Amino acid sequence: MQATKSQQTIRRDSGRRKGDFTSSTDGRMELAAELLDRIYDPIRDEMHQVGQNLKDLGRDQSPFLSQILDHVMDNTGKRLRPALALLASRFHPYDRHAVETMASAVELLHVAALVHDDFLDNSNIRRGRATIGSLWGRNAAVLVGDFVLATAAKLVCDTGDIRVMQLFAQATVQLSSGELHEMAGAYNWRQSREDYLQRIHDKTASLFATTGEAGAILSGAPEPITEALRDYGFNLGMAFQIVDDILDFDATREEMGKPVGNDLAQGIMTLPAIIAVERYPDDDSISRLFRKPGDDDRLDRAVALVQDSSVIEESYAVAGQFCETALERVAVLEENPARESLEELVTYLVNRRG
Repeated sequence: MQATKSQQTIRRDSGRRKGDFTSSTDGRMELAAELLDRIYDPIRDEMHQVGQNLKDLGRDQSPFLSQILDHVMDNTGKRLRPALALLASRFHPYDRHAVETMASAVELLHVAALVHDDFLDNSNIRRGRATIGSLWGRNAAVLVGDFVLATAAKLVCDTGDIRVMQLFAQATVQLSSGELHEMAGAYNWRQSREDYLQRIHDKTASLFATTGEAGAILSGAPEPITEALRDYGFNLGMAFQIVDDILDFDATREEMGKPVGNDLAQGIMTLPAIIAVERYPDDDSISRLFRKPGDDDRLDRAVALVQDSSVIEESYAVAGQFCETALERVAVLEENPARESLEELVTYLVNRRG
C-alpha cells in the first residue's frame, strides 16, 4: 500500500533537529498554529462549545473560587484532548451534546492533573503564567484541583454511558499511578526505557486512548472503529509525551514557558536523558546533578549532554515509531475530514515547538 502524505511527513520529520521545520522559531510556531487551525476546522463549532463549557465552570460559584477558575481555564493550552474526542465521534452518527460533554470532561481531568502537578513541583509558572499556588497559596491549588476533577467526573456521568464512565475512572487511576511512578523514581538516574514507557503510558497515553475510545462509543460506532480510535489515541499520546520530553531540551524557554532542562532539574529521567546515559556510560553529568540538585553548573553540563544531536535524533525516532502506528490505525477508517484531521494531528505533534 502506498504511504499517505502524512506518513511520508512523519518519516521525514521524526528525526529532525530544531530548525528543520522552518528557518526561524517564529516561522515554526506560525506554521504549527496554521496546521492546528486546519485540524480543528471540521469541529470548530463543537470546540467553541467546549470552550464555553470550560469558561462557565466558575459560574454560580463563590467569587473566590470563580476568580481562580477563570484564571485556570484561560490557560488550558491547545485542547488537543477534547479535539480528539470530537474527531473520534465523526465516523458514525453521533449525539453532539454527549460528545461535547465528554470532551469537556477529559480536558478538565487534564487541567486537574496539571494543577496538582504544579502543587507537587511547587511551580510558580505554567505556560508562562503564574500558577494557583503562587497567587492564592498551595492549599487553594489542592482544593481547586479536587474541584475540577470532581466536576470532570460529574460531566462524564452526564453522558449516561456506563462504559464511558468506567473508562474515565480507569484513566484517572492510571494517571495517578503514572504520577506516583514518576515521584518514586525521582533522582534515580538508572531508569530503563521500559520504566519510562510504562510511566508515560499511565500518565499521558491512557487519557488519550480513553478519549479516542469514548468519542467513538458515544457516537455508537461499531467495535472495530472504536478499537482503531482507542489504539490511535494511545499511540498519539505516547508520541505526544515523548516529544514534550524532547522539547524540554530542544526548545527554548520562550517556546515552552519553562526553563530548558526543567525535568532534569526536578530529578525526572525522560527518554532523552535515558538515551544519553545509555550512549555515554562514562559521562556522570546526570548522576552528579542528582547527587547535588540545584547546582546550576551541574545542570548545565547534564543538559549539554542530553542536547547531543544524536540523542535528540534517536528520541524523535522513537516518537516517530508511535506516530507511524497511529497513522496505521487511523488508515482503516473511512476517508472524511475528521480522518484527515487525525492524520494531520500526528504531523502537528511531531513539528510543534510548545
